[in-house]
Parts: sequence; structure tokens; C-alpha cells
Amino acid sequence: MSDLRGPLLALLDAHAESPRLVSQEVESFRRLRTFVKSTERCFERQHLAGHVTGSAWILDARDAHVVLLHHKKLGLWLQPGGHADGDPDVFRVALKEAEEETGLFDLAPIHQGIFDVDVHAIPARPAKGSRGAEPAHFHYDVRFAFRAPEGASLTVSDESHAVRWVAREDVPRFTRDASVRRMHAKWSSGLCGATN
Repeated sequence: MSDLRGPLLALLDAHAESPRLVSQEVESFRRLRTFVKSTERCFERQHLAGHVTGSAWILDARDAHVVLLHHKKLGLWLQPGGHADGDPDVFRVALKEAEEETGLFDLAPIHQGIFDVDVHAIPARPAKGSRGAEPAHFHYDVRFAFRAPEGASLTVSDESHAVRWVAREDVPRFTRDASVRRMHAKWSSGLCGATN
């Protein structure tokens, strides 16, 4: 097995023992771990069947709001995140994507380790301009929780229609994505701040 996968597998093993791994997430966790273990090119976007991505669940300094963005390609309110593009440090990927997609900097990890994982299908896209067609594939998404500094303001990127701070009680009406609702439930039940 490639040494590049070792750190992510270690993070996944730690997540398996964490109270943050909830029953609704277990099937995604199993699929993601199997994929990483069996796929040497798991971090490469060119692995067309699927690839590892990194995402960020970002809370404000008062633990009252989370960042959601309205994704242009998917048409959903989601957490910031994106492709590893060959980088096996998925924490670094999540942080970089968070900064690029929200304009937030000085984000602090809320706890060590993974907050959530999800495996989801990405629909095929036809060729457009200089970009070739993209077949349907899977994103094996690894999510980390961060806290933004007091007074942090958002900047929308060209990958989103909008980005905003969403109050805890408003998250369920903003998104129909089951995994975002799951992360909201973890946050609301105190698992976002769990230290294990």
C-alpha cells in the first residue's frame, strides 16, 4: 500500500473510535475506508470512478452560525470543500478549500481528527468550452470542523452563487442535503466540540 494513504487511514481508524461517528454515517465510513485502502490513486481527480475530497464545517466564534454556500454546479446549500488534486493531507485540503470558497482565514480546528465523512454521487457533466466531459463519479468526502475568528466576514467565490452565515435553527430549511443535516444534528447535540 502507498505510504501516502497511511495518514488518512490512521485518521479514519481514529474516527471509528470517536463519538462523532454516528449510525447514519457508518455506511459512508465503510465505503470510504475500503476505497482508500484499495485505490492507490484515491487522491487524484483523474481517477474517474471517484476520488477523495476535503470539506470544512465552519462555525462562528459564538457557536451560533455555520457557513453554507450555494454551489453553482450542484444547486445545493453545502459546506465548503473540494478536490484533493493529489494532496494526501486531507485536513490541509479542507482548510485550503474553506479559505478559497469563503474568504475566511485564521480558521482554528475545533478538535483533532475527522468531524464527518460522506460518500456521494456527482452527476456527469457534458463538455463545455475547453473542458472535457466528466463522467458520473463519487466523492469520498472527509470533513473537519473549524471555528472562525470573531467578526469574520465572508466573500463569495466563483464556484458559488452565494455564501452566508446560517443560524443553527435555520440550517434544516436551507438545505435538503442529508449529510449537511447530519452535521447540523451533530453540532446541535454537542458532538462538534467533543474532544475524543
